[in-house]
Amino acid sequence: MAKPDPALLDPARYPYTCEIATRFGDLDVNQHVNNAAMVSLYEDARVRFHGASGYHASLGASGITAMVASCQLEYLGQAFYPSPLTFHVAAAELGRTSYQLLQLVRQDGRTVGFSRAVMVCVRDSTAVAIPESFRESVKPWMFLA
Repeated sequence: MAKPDPALLDPARYPYTCEIATRFGDLDVNQHVNNAAMVSLYEDARVRFHGASGYHASLGASGITAMVASCQLEYLGQAFYPSPLTFHVAAAELGRTSYQLLQLVRQDGRTVGFSRAVMVCVRDSTAVAIPESFRESVKPWMFLA
């Protein structure tokens, strides 16, 4: 797989940033944060983004939530313990029922990963249109082109 577009690797284009600690138990036999642990860390950053961006508040009591329909991960470098990982997250490409979350992961100033997740708005396990309240509230959290 080709390396992501250089614009996607610029942390300044992402409106949300969080640090997540690595754990000794995340390591593989080569002393790198293993791939399964990285998937879990990406998930944690997505949840933190949704909390910070007001995603849940914008949906109110509608019963709508989001689920991952597709997730592409690019391992661009090795992550190590004990340095934390810095996740840069942005929403992108809002469709009728889905939107994308872009995630750039850095550690100690090095890029170690990139992810593009397609999130689908659902109610009772059925895809539903993205509410207008979310479309408005997500504007400041969009990837800066």
